[in-house]
Amino acid sequence: MRTALIVFGFALVVMGGSCQSEQEIDFQRYYSAGSVVFQQHCQNCHGNTGEGLSALMPPLTDSVFLRKNKADLACYLQNGLSSPIKVGPKVYDNKMPPSGLTPVEIAEVLTYVTNSFGNKMGTYNTETVEKNLKMCQ
Repeated sequence: MRTALIVFGFALVVMGGSCQSEQEIDFQRYYSAGSVVFQQHCQNCHGNTGEGLSALMPPLTDSVFLRKNKADLACYLQNGLSSPIKVGPKVYDNKMPPSGLTPVEIAEVLTYVTNSFGNKMGTYNTETVEKNLKMCQ
């Protein structure tokens, strides 16, 4: 009987530890879909590991830039960039065309980028993207 209780207790601990919260499930869903969106739409210019292209395309590895511009990232993707931006010590003056992505795809790719390449910024959900897109200039 004692052995059965120990086994049952161990099983409860294992099952409880393997359960994920809704936030963790959402993060995994956005992140994995974002990886695909990144490969299809961003990787060609920003590189497999977000390293950018020398002086032409900025890297996506600069957490300071991403955090500082978090509210503008959705606008950059939707509308593109035509003015210079400074990422780290470098200024990038190459144009980025509008992505043509939906708000869901923007949330997915931003979750992927802001949690890859050394970045750890959490889920960038669709509601946040839609709110940020309303503030685009």
